Amino acid sequence: MLTFLFLHLAQIASAFWTELRTLPKPGPRMIDEIECALSVLLAILISHQIGAENVGWAAFSGYMVMRSHVAESFARGVLRVIGTLIGAGGALLLAPFLLPSTLLLSLGLMVWGGVTLYFAIVGKRAYAWLFTGLTFLMVLIEAMEHANEPIRRFATTRVLEVLAGTIACVIVSAISTWTIRRRLPNPDQNLRAKPVGLPAKQWQATVARHALTGAIALALIPAVWLAFGIPELSQSAITIFAVMLVPAAALAGGILSPVSSRVMQRLVGCLVGGFLGGAILLLSQHSPTAMTIGLVLGIIIGRHIENGPASMSYAGLQFVLAFVVVLVPDNYANAALQPGYERLLGILFGMVLLEPVVLAAHLIARRGGRKEPRNPAPEGAGH
Repeated sequence: MLTFLFLHLAQIASAFWTELRTLPKPGPRMIDEIECALSVLLAILISHQIGAENVGWAAFSGYMVMRSHVAESFARGVLRVIGTLIGAGGALLLAPFLLPSTLLLSLGLMVWGGVTLYFAIVGKRAYAWLFTGLTFLMVLIEAMEHANEPIRRFATTRVLEVLAGTIACVIVSAISTWTIRRRLPNPDQNLRAKPVGLPAKQWQATVARHALTGAIALALIPAVWLAFGIPELSQSAITIFAVMLVPAAALAGGILSPVSSRVMQRLVGCLVGGFLGGAILLLSQHSPTAMTIGLVLGIIIGRHIENGPASMSYAGLQFVLAFVVVLVPDNYANAALQPGYERLLGILFGMVLLEPVVLAAHLIARRGGRKEPRNPAPEGAGH
């Protein structure tokens, strides 16, 4: 295990330094990075104007929706908004039945999470399924943690955050598509990976078992809250969902290798991104100008890594997630490290919660006669 850990870290570190040397090179890749940075800044501005509470989630939405053409960005944004609306609506509808009972809440998270994870892997509209699941989990878990607050507050702010990020992204993408990208040799070139999901023509038992593993990990969250009171467990749910979101082809012989690889990349990316975000926040002495400059540089670096080789691209995405979570405050007048690091802790704890469940599923699969492939298929993109 330690050998695997060090080898994986060495591969990521080597690819990281190789990619950083290409950072100043002009071209479509640099344009994409600048687009993402501008989209994040605009998302932050819009989220403050419309009253979104978790500004970091709005900023990350502005980052994630971006594609190389406005038509792709718009389509991706629509799926993200639709999924968010369905997930928030489902949480509001079922909350009165699920929240009073820890057992029922665990069952609800398990069923909704498992079903949406399955279709996020194999469904035709995978991105909408992804956010149908994520939003439902986030709203219910936050309502669990803040029982005295109305659940409508959490559902509303999730929708506002995604709207802010999507609107910002589409505006920036449209301006870029109709101006500078028109001058590129191949303006429709998409640097990013294609969506994870593929149309499901029939039931896929392997994917269903995989989704059930993730669902069991999600079901543990209410018990963890009761036992330890760990804050920001909604971030743990996001981690579980995102790490388990691997292509169906990678699950042909087992889940241990693809999931462990994603856990490792998420761990490395989040630790580096969280550390850098915290350092900038401290060194800036809460100056909005210095924080903004640091944010732009971090977004560009993270996107550059994400657009690099597959061995490090997922780590780049996780770098940006943790970087934004720590550095972007909900209120610039009261910027502090604690909220960001509580969210980062929630992200990391999701890995702690997931790994034993994945290992148990792997051992059960081995006893059942299914063997882990030596060379699992490449992994897909994250959330």
